[in-house]
Amino acid sequence: MHYPPILGVIRPSFLLLTPVCMLLGTAVAHASGVPLDWTACTVAMIGAVAAHVSVNALNEYEDFVSGLDLRTVRTPFSGGSGTLVANPALAETARMIGLGALMLTILCGLVLVWRVGWGLLPIGASGLLLVYFYTSKINRNRWLCLVAPGLGFGPLIVVGTHFAVTGTWSGSALLASLVPFFLVSNLLLLNQFPDVEADRAVGRDNLPVALGLQPSLLVYGLFSVLAFVSLGFGVVAGLLPPTVLIATTTLPIAVSVYRGVSSAIEAGGLLPSSLVPSMALNVVLTLFAPALLSLGLLLGP
Repeated sequence: MHYPPILGVIRPSFLLLTPVCMLLGTAVAHASGVPLDWTACTVAMIGAVAAHVSVNALNEYEDFVSGLDLRTVRTPFSGGSGTLVANPALAETARMIGLGALMLTILCGLVLVWRVGWGLLPIGASGLLLVYFYTSKINRNRWLCLVAPGLGFGPLIVVGTHFAVTGTWSGSALLASLVPFFLVSNLLLLNQFPDVEADRAVGRDNLPVALGLQPSLLVYGLFSVLAFVSLGFGVVAGLLPPTVLIATTTLPIAVSVYRGVSSAIEAGGLLPSSLVPSMALNVVLTLFAPALLSLGLLLGP
């Protein structure tokens, strides 16, 4: 999909993940029967989307400045948008968009802390650190790079949303957040596969660069299993209603992704074109599993 250059740096088609994860936090809160603060929910939504815009724009800027965007072979899911490669004069605009969106996130966070309580501050501060340092620092540590995306879209957004709309902590929200934690971590992990050589050239230390493709695929498989195991554990522990198991209907998608990437590796050499079908399925999995989990929570007793 093509966007005006000024919009390309924020990657609009990727922003759907934020409201999906926020829906999960709200669904857990609704299932608890606690009255919800819809004004706080609206402010939290604005802040979370702004944070996502910020990390996308800053990533575009920093990958262009580092020269990474000139080395990658872009796919619809990896390698950046190519906006700044085609429009170098927009580099500073991208940086200002990233910083401006970050300021909006901070403003929304301060409003929520004033409205809901200081308990939200550690979550908000952690999220700001992830956004600002994701490209420049976190991508240079293989283990932080692996879990940071899932931490942001899982516990920070889901638990943070629950606290914002109820003013309370919830073990159910934390457990539910493990599904996007593992799946979003996998989303970014798989998207790193086509860029191994380019990432290595600019000093990144993500898992595919550090360990290779086959070990990284095993991590993908482990995280996929853990995402669905966490659901079963939540039901057995009585923290989640049995209706959330509707989300396990997406398990065959994870199996298809694993098999598709494994076949590409065995064929020798990962051409980006050979990975695109699996990467597309992986996006479907990452969006649909949390959405179905939310539906299960809303349908539960």
